[in-house]
Amino acid sequence: MVIKKETKILIHSIIIIFTIALGFLLPKTTLVNFELELIAGLFIILYLSKKFFILKSPKTRLMESVIFTLVVLWVVNTTGGINSAFFFLLYFLLFSTALLLEPIISLITSLTLIVFFLFNLPSTNNFQVILPLISLAMITPFSLFLGKEYLDLQKEKEKEITLKKNTFLFLSLIIKNHLKNINQAVENFVGDHQLSQIKTNVKKLLKLIDEFERKD
Repeated sequence: MVIKKETKILIHSIIIIFTIALGFLLPKTTLVNFELELIAGLFIILYLSKKFFILKSPKTRLMESVIFTLVVLWVVNTTGGINSAFFFLLYFLLFSTALLLEPIISLITSLTLIVFFLFNLPSTNNFQVILPLISLAMITPFSLFLGKEYLDLQKEKEKEITLKKNTFLFLSLIIKNHLKNINQAVENFVGDHQLSQIKTNVKKLLKLIDEFERKD
């Protein structure tokens, strides 16, 4: 079943928002005592999924985004939250979601992160405390731009692949067929009739090549 682009973006947005919520909630539970085990388990699940089940599938990219989001938020929220020395990892999170999923997801990720961090600000908050959030907001447009550029590049590659397929199809079916006719006429050449056939096929061949070049 083909999922519309808007529906896919909505589904990815909901999943990422839910993942970010878990990334803030889980470190506050007793699971924090099993931090290394949980992180290792997530990477093992990702590795096994890519190797045996959903290799080269869009679901792999979604799973990568979910696991990367959980791991980064776990590290950040267990080492000081907004004051964490690993807060910079969130910048890489924005870039990864823009490249792995749709570019707009990085904006949704950024807004969701800012909202959750604002609700978890320390009681003695000041302007300096929210500077990391400002930097997060400022880097979001760049992640959007990078994601869109990557998406355009992928589309160009797909066009090139399609063009190559069309070229090979043109060469293998049309030109080959006319060359066979010319070759047959040459082998059976006894007079003007075969010469006329050769000229006709050559003209058709040249015309098809011109049409193909104009189409490109």
